[in-house]
Amino acid sequence: MTKTPDFAKTMQDMMASFPVDASAFQNAFKTQAAFAEKFSKVALEAAEKSTEITSKWAKDSIAKLSDVSKAKAEPTDYSKSVTDFASAAAEMAAENMAAFAEVAKKVQMETVELMLAAGKDMSEDATAAVKKATAEVTTAAKKAAAAAK
Repeated sequence: MTKTPDFAKTMQDMMASFPVDASAFQNAFKTQAAFAEKFSKVALEAAEKSTEITSKWAKDSIAKLSDVSKAKAEPTDYSKSVTDFASAAAEMAAENMAAFAEVAKKVQMETVELMLAAGKDMSEDATAAVKKATAEVTTAAKKAAAAAK
């Protein structure tokens, strides 16, 4: 009787002839982890700075509001204190919105820098992996051709 060819063995032999380099995957993972760490740092610094701005804004607003809540001798003094508070609140809003804009601008610049660096790193890793894989496949193909002769 005819014996059925063992395709599993054939596939194993073929795959062994074209080894996969796990270090390329490890390098890609390390690059991705480093990128994630840097990006997280940017995000956390922005959150910290935004919280500081918000906290200062709230403290300043409360301090200004305490002047409004004080008893006044004349009824016109109440309207003046409310007007002064509204003016100070508008000024604080403008200052703090500018501070938030600076934080956003810094995050945007750092994110773009990280993306460019990550793209460059990934491109270099991919190029190196392709060159190495090409060399290995060429060597394996030459060995297979020599073994077939």
